[in-house]
Order: sequence, then structure tokens, then C-alpha cells
Amino acid sequence: MTLPTPRPAIVIREVGLRDGLQSIARVLPTAQKIEWLQQAYDCGLREIEVGSFVPARLLPQLADTAELVAFAKTLPGLRVSVLVPNLQGARAALASGADLLLVPMSASAAHSRVNVRKEPDAMVNELARICAARDASGSRALVEGGVGTAFGCTLQGHVAPAEVLRLLQAALDAGADRVSLADTVGYADPAAVQALFTQARQIAGERLWCGHFHDTRGLALANVYAALQAGITRFDASLAGIGGCPHAPGASGNVATEDLAYMLASMGLPTGINLPRLLALRARVAAWLDGETLHGSLWRAGLPTTLLAANAPAELTAAA
Repeated sequence: MTLPTPRPAIVIREVGLRDGLQSIARVLPTAQKIEWLQQAYDCGLREIEVGSFVPARLLPQLADTAELVAFAKTLPGLRVSVLVPNLQGARAALASGADLLLVPMSASAAHSRVNVRKEPDAMVNELARICAARDASGSRALVEGGVGTAFGCTLQGHVAPAEVLRLLQAALDAGADRVSLADTVGYADPAAVQALFTQARQIAGERLWCGHFHDTRGLALANVYAALQAGITRFDASLAGIGGCPHAPGASGNVATEDLAYMLASMGLPTGINLPRLLALRARVAAWLDGETLHGSLWRAGLPTTLLAANAPAELTAAA
């Protein structure tokens, strides 16, 4: 198996400020989140999911999402993403000026009921309403249908690939500009990833643009590689590997941004991310989250000293 040629640049969408913090009871001050945003931007990240428009009583950790969007919009060239579980959240996101609205869908009916309190097909209808509201507002924001539990579910168990693909097609038919697949609970393996993403690309083409992998069982980086084989060039990741779904038992740990950025850079796949700066940001965030469970390997091992400077990509050699 070979990687797609010519090799495209790979985009990492940082989701720690949303997917990461929603799974941690501690509420970070808005000033620290703004510092996180600024430093992530300074590292070279150009797509960041800054929060979610949900009621503050449900997720107080994300209650300042509108403020974060406002700050993020001051950073030139940054695509600002937010999660919106319903039309009300989408309207708030559109008013904020967010560039991309991620609508969470689940191929597991059991997970969909507890996560968004709707059946999967009801979420398709909600996505259609969100797209209509976006169009009526004149906004140029993209709407992404994120199909979660695509490889199985801790509540339901097996999730049929045919159901994942059916829901993917339904999201496109409902007006989604983009779609993505998520291994919400870390059940995926590289063979399953390559097979499902290959089938999904036959349906969605370039509109299938992102893979979201949890490292619950240590396979997230291998699964990213398998998705690369299938032609995917955009991946969600979370600084220090934090994250999970509050309504999916055992859904711990996204792929760590720093580990993913290092793997891609060492493979010669450019991401535009300055790794020394990213590791410095990780240390900063780790101090804010002292006592919380963090993940990842690069921060512990450090960058290799054996790389030949003449051949090392800029991501590995740039000074902090």
C-alpha cells in the first residue's frame, strides 16, 4: 500500500478547546483559553474548534464559546469551528461569525439518543434545518455532518458499516457541505478504517474531509495512517490527548496533537506546525490542568536528536 501522490499538505484541526475540555470537570478561565488559542495559532495551527454552543448548565466548561469565537476571528487565516447539536445552537454560532458548524450525528441509535436526545434520522432533519438557517442568514459558514460511533459503540455494540454509509449519504442529501467519520470510542483498527473510509469516499468524494480518532486502545496513529491510505488529508487532534464523549462510556483520549504532528512531519508530510512551540504550549496547558489525566508520548521522549538537519522538515528543526 502506498500513500496518495503527489503528497498533499495535511491539516490538523485542534479540538482540545472543545472535545478536550468538555470531558474535564475543571472550568478554565476564558483568559487561559484565549492564551491557548493565541499560542496554538502561533504554532501554525490554522483550524481550531474553539467550543460548542450548548446550554451552559449542561457544559459550563464551554459557556464562553462566543467570546472565544470573537477572539479567534481576529487571527488572520484561522478557520474557526464550533460544534452545534441543534438549530438553536446553530443560530448562536452563525451570529458569532464561526466559519464552520460541526453537527454531531451518530450511527449508533443508542448513542444518538443519549448524546443529542434524537434518533439518527431526526438529526439528519436537524442538519437540514441548520443548513436552511445558514442559507437564510447569508452566512458563508460551512456545515459539516460528523458521523460518530462509526466503528462501534460502547452502548449499542456493533454498528453496521452500511448504516454509517447510509447516514453519511443522508447528511449530504440534507445539505451538508462536508462530512467526517469519527471513532468515538476507540474501537477502530487500521483495516476497518481503510475499508470504511474508502467506501465513504466513493459516496462523498472530496466532501469527506476529516477523520476523528480516539486513542482509547492505542491505535489512533495507526488509524490515521490507514485513513491517509484512503486519501484523507485532514484530522482532528487534541493537545495532550485530552477528550472524550460524556455520553459514551470509555470514550477516553483523542489522538494527541503533538504526537500526530510529529508522525506526519517525520514522514515528510507537511503540516505547518512548529513542534517545539507546540510542546511548549502543551507544557503550559498541562500546568493549567494539573491533576488531570493527560496523554501522549512525544512530550515525554522529546524530539529525536538523530535526524539529519539537512533533511529534517522545518516542523522538527524550528526554534521555539
